[in-house]
Amino acid sequence: MTAIRTALLAGIALAGVTAPTFAQEIDVIRIGLLGGENEADRLADNQCLIDKLPAALGVKEVQLFPAADYDGVIQGLLGGTLDVAGLGASGFAAVYLQDPNAVEPFLTNVQTDGSTGYYSVALALADSGITSIEQAEGKKLGWADPDSTSGYLIPKVTLPEAIGGADPEEFFETSFNGGHENNVLALLDGKIDVAVTWASGVGEFSEGYTSGNIRSMVGKGMLDMEDVTQVWQSPLIPNGPLVMRTDLPQEMKDKIIAFYTALPTEDYECFRAIENGDFSGYTPVNADFYKPVIDARKATIGG
Repeated sequence: MTAIRTALLAGIALAGVTAPTFAQEIDVIRIGLLGGENEADRLADNQCLIDKLPAALGVKEVQLFPAADYDGVIQGLLGGTLDVAGLGASGFAAVYLQDPNAVEPFLTNVQTDGSTGYYSVALALADSGITSIEQAEGKKLGWADPDSTSGYLIPKVTLPEAIGGADPEEFFETSFNGGHENNVLALLDGKIDVAVTWASGVGEFSEGYTSGNIRSMVGKGMLDMEDVTQVWQSPLIPNGPLVMRTDLPQEMKDKIIAFYTALPTEDYECFRAIENGDFSGYTPVNADFYKPVIDARKATIGG
């Protein structure tokens, strides 16, 4: 994985920021936002953190940094210029494989059915004639992002079982399309024939399920589920973690954990906005929860 594929964070130079060491020096908490969705929407969805976190953490300011891609957040965490972020499982694995002591996963969300996983799904246009992933042989399949769990790693590893053991890179004509939202838009625009993205797999497909990228796009009026059909679904994937810098003072870590743990009860709309859909709450996790994904990434992509 290339260390720098794009500017570290969209429009913001963080290279010169020195990570604080002592509690009294922490006046600002910097939260990284993964790429792949319209930047204005990402900032709006997370505005409630700017409103709520300063008082909860005892800091002067909370800043949001919307990365141009997943790697922007990964490099910000590795470089110590971001303090908190929500990652996919593969994104956490990328950080862990480069520096297992850089961040600590502390919470993940729980689906409305009680599970702590979600799915990679493949969508085709309803009028394309493609009703199963096998029928897309030789056609254009879009990946979301190289550091996406459901948008690349898991389908890369598990799709072969559905296509006769073939390598997806050879079975399809593949491309990366700048994140989940852009990948589905590429499908709707006819630029690709199949798009992989993420969904809870809980609830009704006609509504975009209870959470995930397609639910978010339905909610924003960007996707009509009657226009697409699901042609593949992965095994269950561990929900991605909230992570924080390991070298934050313990008092600050405790405050961060307490804030997020209470958020689903204290302000469900804020919780729903930052998590892109309906969940029942958070549950504690650690690095061991992601070992299968870490191993899969190491074997498939490397660091």
